[in-house]
Amino acid sequence: QVQLVESGGGLVQAGGSLRLSCAASGRTFSDYAMGWFRQAPGKEREFVAAITWSGVSTYYADSVKGRFTISRDNAKNTVYLQMNSLKPEDTAVYYCAAPGRPSWGYGSDLFKDASYDYWGQGTQVTVSS
Repeated sequence: QVQLVESGGGLVQAGGSLRLSCAASGRTFSDYAMGWFRQAPGKEREFVAAITWSGVSTYYADSVKGRFTISRDNAKNTVYLQMNSLKPEDTAVYYCAAPGRPSWGYGSDLFKDASYDYWGQGTQVTVSS
């Protein structure tokens, strides 16, 4: 079965950086788009970033554009989220997610959590002011 395992979260001061990793197993990683979402206490889960199965296109929420970078290493079955210039409002549990359909997903398809069938357990990111 498909498994997604996030790592790399932690406590960082405002202005700092973290890199999250999500290791995938259970199917051919390179055939599937990947996404990152986050959920802050008392708030709904929100889209952060996504990358197409080909890796050619990436998408970002306006709130993280220019600060976060999503990438994938198909040889390592891993997707990354490099987070720079972190702000206290970035504090949340971060989840990686994958759709069930191969070779699928462009643009707004990947912004919705309903498009994803598999989710990791999440990793906590806390940004202190």
